[in-house]
Amino acid sequence: MSVQKIAGRYAKSLIDLAIEQNKMDKIKEDVATFKSATENRDFYLLMKSPIVNAAKKQSIIKALFENKIDATTLAFLNIIIAKGREEYLPEIAGAFVDQYNQIQKLSKVKVTTAAPMDHDALEAIKKKIVESGFTSSNIEIESVVDPNIIGGFILEFGDRLYNDSVAHKLEVLKKDFSTKQFEKQI
Repeated sequence: MSVQKIAGRYAKSLIDLAIEQNKMDKIKEDVATFKSATENRDFYLLMKSPIVNAAKKQSIIKALFENKIDATTLAFLNIIIAKGREEYLPEIAGAFVDQYNQIQKLSKVKVTTAAPMDHDALEAIKKKIVESGFTSSNIEIESVVDPNIIGGFILEFGDRLYNDSVAHKLEVLKKDFSTKQFEKQI
């Protein structure tokens, strides 16, 4: 079975439990906290390691997260570890966030620009995206600055990518010039 299917099934179980206990937002925060912890390379490798036994991993989870996350979330993490599926926890956390966003009808949009954008520009982009119909009306925008794109912007949402950066346009021109034969006009 693929990692995405495994992660999706466990995430769905946690979503169902969160809905049943009316703790959806709290458990989402807990999962986001855990997900950010997995961005630490050592912690990520610990979760993936077959050498470290389950009891040790559970004690580390308890030391890191007890009294910081809900008991339901902590119990879920311990069950996953006890079942020997802890190597999938980072993916389960990601799948949970994705499923939560679908339930809440929340679309995440990433806007990359060469310079920081002001609030009005971000709101204008948000309005245009909502009008396009490709996202829900509830949008969360992440603004990223990357001077390498030179100018313009890159939009990413769902499985869509719209690249209107100067760097991309220059790359397209470069390919055109390298593949087409141009003759001198007299």
